[in-house]
Amino acid sequence: MTRRIGTASAGKPASNWLRALRTYLGSIALGNLIWESLQLPLYTIWSTGTAREQAFAVVHCTIGDLLIALGTLTLALFIAGDESWPDGSFWQVAGCALIFGLAYTVFSEWRNVTVHSAWAYSEWMPIVSAFGIRIGLSPLLQWMVVPAAAFGIIRGKSDGGQP
Repeated sequence: MTRRIGTASAGKPASNWLRALRTYLGSIALGNLIWESLQLPLYTIWSTGTAREQAFAVVHCTIGDLLIALGTLTLALFIAGDESWPDGSFWQVAGCALIFGLAYTVFSEWRNVTVHSAWAYSEWMPIVSAFGIRIGLSPLLQWMVVPAAAFGIIRGKSDGGQP
């Protein structure tokens, strides 16, 4: 027996997971492209890099953000999801993905700014210090706001916004 993708089988409604995944990744890509462009002055590349280097940094970081978002969502789905996601376990998956994204951001910013000096903050970057680690506020907010907005868009499209 064959069935078309996205159709119901044996009286079960089709899952919206593929549409949710596409919506999430599209929202993440657009949101991070905008965020990376706007926060560029908070990094030294704004004053030291050429226009080409700045454009490359924005595109490179946006692609990295997309991969991080995909990885954190996948891990969250493995840990907290079920076969009915996004209709089921929505908030558990969203919460896990946000926590994983923030955790990775703290690690990555610390590693790349403090340990490897791969990039540097300009004097305009607000800094958050905790446990002897100094992290830029903008990347932390980025990994709260952009994924939360993407999950909000998914939720708005799923079952009329009902949890």
